[in-house]
Amino acid sequence: MHSPTRRRTPLALLAPAVALALLSGFAGPAGAGHAAVPDEPRTAAAAAAWNDDRAAAAYAANPAAVTASGTTGGSPGAAFDGNAGTGWTSNAADGAWIAVDLGATIRVHRAVLDWDDTAFGKRYAVEVSADGTNWKPFYTETAGAAGAVTAHTYPQDVTGRHIRVRGIERAAGAYRLDSLQIFGGEPAPASTQRTNLALNHPVYANRYQHAGNAPSFATDGGWPADLRGDSSRWASDWHQNRWLAVDLGATSTIQSLDLYWEAAYAVDYEVQVSDDNRNWRTVHRPSAQEIGQRRANVKPPGEAAGIRDTITLGSPATGRYVRILGKERRSFHNPAPHTAQFGYSLYEVQVWGTGGSAQAAYPALPGEQGGAYQTTFFDDFTGAGLDRSKWRVVRTGQEMGSVNGEAQAYVDSPNNIRTENGVLELEARYCKGCTQAGGGTYDFTSGRIDTYTKHDFTYGKVSARIRVPDGEGFWPAFWLLGSDVDNPDVSWPNSGETDILENIGYPTWTSSALHGPGYSGAGNIGASQTFPNGGRADQWHNYAVEWTPTTMRFYVDDRLVQETTRNKLESTRGQWVFDHNQYVILNLALGGAYPAGWNKVTQPYWGLPQSSVDRIARGGVQAEIDWVRVEQKR
Repeated sequence: MHSPTRRRTPLALLAPAVALALLSGFAGPAGAGHAAVPDEPRTAAAAAAWNDDRAAAAYAANPAAVTASGTTGGSPGAAFDGNAGTGWTSNAADGAWIAVDLGATIRVHRAVLDWDDTAFGKRYAVEVSADGTNWKPFYTETAGAAGAVTAHTYPQDVTGRHIRVRGIERAAGAYRLDSLQIFGGEPAPASTQRTNLALNHPVYANRYQHAGNAPSFATDGGWPADLRGDSSRWASDWHQNRWLAVDLGATSTIQSLDLYWEAAYAVDYEVQVSDDNRNWRTVHRPSAQEIGQRRANVKPPGEAAGIRDTITLGSPATGRYVRILGKERRSFHNPAPHTAQFGYSLYEVQVWGTGGSAQAAYPALPGEQGGAYQTTFFDDFTGAGLDRSKWRVVRTGQEMGSVNGEAQAYVDSPNNIRTENGVLELEARYCKGCTQAGGGTYDFTSGRIDTYTKHDFTYGKVSARIRVPDGEGFWPAFWLLGSDVDNPDVSWPNSGETDILENIGYPTWTSSALHGPGYSGAGNIGASQTFPNGGRADQWHNYAVEWTPTTMRFYVDDRLVQETTRNKLESTRGQWVFDHNQYVILNLALGGAYPAGWNKVTQPYWGLPQSSVDRIARGGVQAEIDWVRVEQKR
């Protein structure tokens, strides 16, 4: 909740392509300069529609395809019969399971589970198998709840014939699963005849908005007939240099492509091929006339339309990988005469040619690290002043701008940042209109320090002993931020943010959170914890995160308060962006979005009431840090 790049901007200017589709109902016949041609014949591998529930189809064809460990009422097939009033009730065992034989090997795109209101799985795994005997989990739930859960598989390789839901811990006497739906399709096999080699093949992108618009939707064989709405599409974030790449599985001869764009199409782009997924050759780019026509097609979102680009290469190209590289995004009236650009949005990429292989697979995801933890950074603030070989002092108007609607300016002054008796003190000061910074005038000053370029690191245990001030709207934080946040091609939230400790003036609780694409701002993945036994935030406590390639675990006084796995995050929310360097930040903010969201204060400052202003004016409002430690495995 504490990014240096956030701004309070009108919602219309921030609306992503997904919001455009939902709000405006984009339509899409073939656009000017893009001939509508008959669809290619569907291959045998594409016999099932992209939006068919493969589990329901398997049960309808053969009820014996569904098996279970047991039942306390009704048939296990009731979870696949399409009747919302029926379902499978397991035997009374934590390890109870239900499985379905899909009848064919498919690449699974997502599983949709609908649990009973009370008899749901608190912990469970959704698993895939080639033979019905050897199982591999692709979604593991550790904090299950009632209702529907959609578990997307991207970026995992989930290919198999059998699907099983295996219980680990029940919420009640039995599991009650009202329905289990499975979506996916057969990967296009090697072919000596012209076919869509991309169908259900692995596909990658440098960015995507959230799990519901993951890259895998662009090769699932589906698009709305009228190119309208949010179904089955990849949506990038709001940057120009975004790409989508398909692995055809083997060297192929590529003759043509069909690109089914949502209204947020590329004005200019390149089609590229590669043998190794690193070195790319451009084989097509729209003509200057086409680019001009697309650029001139500026409409309000409600009137904009998607298009289909049919591209026939002048001569066939060879390669294993095909990439669509965006060069310029479409503009929309927002409202006229003002314009805005959003991301790129592709319903489907079809690659027509010969060659390929169904054996293409997503690479394995990182596992846990070996080795033992060793301290790589430590400061107990026992020196005469802040050790600037370890810490950078951050100033408003210099290293950062004003953010989050906060009231303070960060300054480099011993009045705000100092060490005393082995403790770092970040103190807030009040002086009406006394501080000029970054072109603004501020009534408050405060302190913020970080380890940017001093100690940037990937993975480890990060901990500190901290005491925070008690007062409504005081916003101290101990957190990590992606070191590439200032790269304009990345920026926040793609950089990732890890909030180890935040407090907004409530003495009995603190919060932790993760921010990234699809889970940022108020939609973060977070948790709050209440101190046991009457503890308070203005007492000394240890706050920590253990950051691994697979999990983020947050602790307060060695008590686990939040655990977020990469598997669950990517299956349900968005892209995991915690596999590169972050750096440590300590700061004391005043007012702003997070406090105001709770205390609803608007005067005299947003999120900061007069009683807190008076406390700052009297002096002594400070966050205190006894020590900070980073440990990494070696």
